[in-house]
Amino acid sequence: MKHHSEIDLAIEGMTCASCVAHVERALAKVDGVESVSVNLTTERAHLNLAKAVASEVLIQKVQQAGYSAQLIDRQQASDRTDSAAKHEQERLALKQQFQLSLALTLPVFLLEMGSHVIPAFHHWLMANLGWWNWLIQAVLTTLVMFGPGRMFYYKGLPALARFTPDMNSLVALGSLAAWMYSLVATFAPAALPAGTVNVYYEAAAVIVTLILLGRLMEANARGRTSDAIAQLVKLQPQTATRVQNGKTDIVELAIIQPGEYLLVRPGERVPLDGELVEGSSFIDESMMTGEPIPVKKSVGDEVIGGTLNTTGSFTYKVTRTGKDTLLARIIDLVENAQSGKLPIQALVDKITGWFVPVVIAIAVITFILWFIFGPEPSLGFALVNAVAVLIIACPCAMGLATPTSIMVGTGRAATMGLLFRRGSALQGLADIKTIAFDKTGTLTIGKPQLTDFEVAPGFDKNQLLSLALAAEQRSEHPIAHALIDAAQQLNITAGEVEMFEAISGSGLRARISGHAILIGADRLFTQQVAQQATQQKIDITLFSAVAEKLADEGKTPIYMAVDNQIAAVMALADTIKPDAVESLTALHELGFNIAMITGDNQRTANAIAKKLGIDTVIAEVLPEQKVDAVKQLRTEHGSIAFVGDGINDAPALAEADLGLAIGTGTDIAIESADLVLVSGDLQGVPKSIGLARATMRNIKQNLFWAFAYNAALIPLAAGVAYPLWGVLLSPMLAAGAMALSSVFVVTNALRLRRWQAPHIVMKKTGLS
Repeated sequence: MKHHSEIDLAIEGMTCASCVAHVERALAKVDGVESVSVNLTTERAHLNLAKAVASEVLIQKVQQAGYSAQLIDRQQASDRTDSAAKHEQERLALKQQFQLSLALTLPVFLLEMGSHVIPAFHHWLMANLGWWNWLIQAVLTTLVMFGPGRMFYYKGLPALARFTPDMNSLVALGSLAAWMYSLVATFAPAALPAGTVNVYYEAAAVIVTLILLGRLMEANARGRTSDAIAQLVKLQPQTATRVQNGKTDIVELAIIQPGEYLLVRPGERVPLDGELVEGSSFIDESMMTGEPIPVKKSVGDEVIGGTLNTTGSFTYKVTRTGKDTLLARIIDLVENAQSGKLPIQALVDKITGWFVPVVIAIAVITFILWFIFGPEPSLGFALVNAVAVLIIACPCAMGLATPTSIMVGTGRAATMGLLFRRGSALQGLADIKTIAFDKTGTLTIGKPQLTDFEVAPGFDKNQLLSLALAAEQRSEHPIAHALIDAAQQLNITAGEVEMFEAISGSGLRARISGHAILIGADRLFTQQVAQQATQQKIDITLFSAVAEKLADEGKTPIYMAVDNQIAAVMALADTIKPDAVESLTALHELGFNIAMITGDNQRTANAIAKKLGIDTVIAEVLPEQKVDAVKQLRTEHGSIAFVGDGINDAPALAEADLGLAIGTGTDIAIESADLVLVSGDLQGVPKSIGLARATMRNIKQNLFWAFAYNAALIPLAAGVAYPLWGVLLSPMLAAGAMALSSVFVVTNALRLRRWQAPHIVMKKTGLS
């Protein structure tokens, strides 16, 4: 179904996977919302709308669910800068809250735990402070809870009242239970059964402090996950040197229009996309394409905004501004991919949706069982274990497991010139087993080149090239361009054209520098027209063996006669890209089945397939039949990725389970592909698969850790080990472990920032 429009909201106040589920449910209920995806790490909601929906309605729904939202203009770099500044502000506020909480908690911890651990200290406290010890703890703990820790209560308790409890609800319930019980023990001890008059202030205070510490560490780590976007945003300069009527002036980028001229000096970044009109230089395009070597640019070449000018200065005409520039589109792509969801995330969302209510139920059952069957003081044991269950079970790590890995993985990909349009493409690419390639422009360079030039005895190659060059300069045939390119590379000058005639469908005849020239396919030399032109039949059997060999290689032999004598046979072919053999070898060694889909004839296709070691060849298909070819391969081999140059391959790219567009420079078929290889480098295919697999491994590690941690520690917190070994998990340890689990998940995801192509790919593609 076609989406009428898409909309993005920035969501504030989400802390765990349960929050994500609540926001998604609230937005999904709005009439006109077709699908919604909320990402905890990027704090964004991406909605597909089936009809127009006022953003105010969506924002109101989010507010009713207990969070705040605002509309995002994805294209504005200033928005991104503001967002980064806001996150930094939040991080600093969190740091201050943690420091204050720690300062207030330490005395409570020392007063309570010190007296447990050091008997002499306990006796000193009883003798000197007595009841005042508990009173001091009560005051400090209350300050911790309703000062730095107040967010847990004003977010968690309303969520509980709405029957949509989240992580804040767990922390609020646990810490409030410990605090209120302690207040009763301090100020109304007679209300409690004999032997149960104990205080747990340190548990309440330490829980709040440790969870604030976890949040702070998470905020620090999260800041680093979005580095890729921050780096991309920084690439675009804020001003440019405009050239008008021979004068230069420095202007804001926002006011520059397409068609204006800009001057770029050595060491400056190119402000916007355009076409070079004067001067030449070498430009470092590595942030766009992942290619480390600067690219030579001269008049007529395209330059990309955000790339670095290394040597000469030049003037260029602006062709794209604002959100149309390649840099803006790349930033948009990376953001889209980072805020997307993987199929694996759907399972996590289902589990976390009911996780918190189940935990509250387990905590209640734990309390009841300990109160009825536990040793004395049973009320104290019941309270401590119920609180430990509430705290340990926070599903933070589960909520962060997938989105943090996607963010870091897609960010790393962007720095290598691999642009994932959707995060889900990571999972799809990791699961693919068959890859189909388009031939022309993907595996091959895309334009014919002179590959062979065999000369008959008695003729000079350079002289023949000079004659051929002069003749072909008047021709529109593809061989003409290939011959001209070849002659220019050898610095050969053209002879003088005295007469020229194109012979339709066969070749040409000409008189060059006093010589009669015939150039064409074999049929030209067997036709009456050739005999009329030369008054005699020209025998081409001299080159029979060479012609047969060329045909076997999928090339078309072209003959040249000079003054009625066969002089040379040449062939042109669309040559294989230099990196194709290594890239396909690497894919084979990674275990892939490789297919090729081409409109070329079967013989040529087979010759190229043989050179590249391709398993399956589907040849002689028209562009519109490529979709059927992809379907056929899917039937035979299961899910399939298609790699094309994105011009006439758009339908096939869209039909494949995963489309990889070989985008060279700015001609990127973004709309139909799931992954864009910006540099047009085929090594990007094995690299992107390696990175996708590494990211999926990382996600699975994170999910295993998050689930295994909860599965193992909830029973321990509930006290199952007590009857056997006398072991209980205190609420403080529970809070510490909970905070650590989230930090572990984010830190594990950050390892992807250092990912390198696996040895097999590096070895095969010369990357090591």
